[in-house]
Amino acid sequence: MPSFDIVSEVDTHELSNAVDQAHREISNRFDFKGSDAKVTLKDTIVTMEAQVEFQIKQIYDVVTQKMAKRGIDLACVEKSKLQEGNNRATQNVVINQGIDSEIAKKITKSLKQQNFKIQTQVQGEKVRVTGKKRDDLQQAMQFLREMSLGVPLQFNNFRD
Repeated sequence: MPSFDIVSEVDTHELSNAVDQAHREISNRFDFKGSDAKVTLKDTIVTMEAQVEFQIKQIYDVVTQKMAKRGIDLACVEKSKLQEGNNRATQNVVINQGIDSEIAKKITKSLKQQNFKIQTQVQGEKVRVTGKKRDDLQQAMQFLREMSLGVPLQFNNFRD
């Protein structure tokens, strides 16, 4: 039976490249000369450090621009609260990966309401969709692309 998986993943290699490019641009920009502003990546958390809040906002713009150019969907980006103290401002940007249970339930419910001839199964942070015909699976993919869930979805592991 044909099947595919619905996932929400970010390519970590592209993410690290985007952060490296942003760090290089910030270190070369004239308005950041003399300040020790920096961007670091640890796992899926991007940490931005600068002297003032205004610089943090500029760094965030540069980082998101580099992510977009690298093909990372910005719907998975979540900013945390800005922290200021000791003449430093820091802010973390969390890159969300995986489909949480609420969104997985919403996906399965909406697919069942459309009366596609498919079965869905939640498997951790992904949803497996199976059906008898490839056309039914392609209709389900098209329906999910048009649906806005607030999470970027990718379809992989397509088997015939």
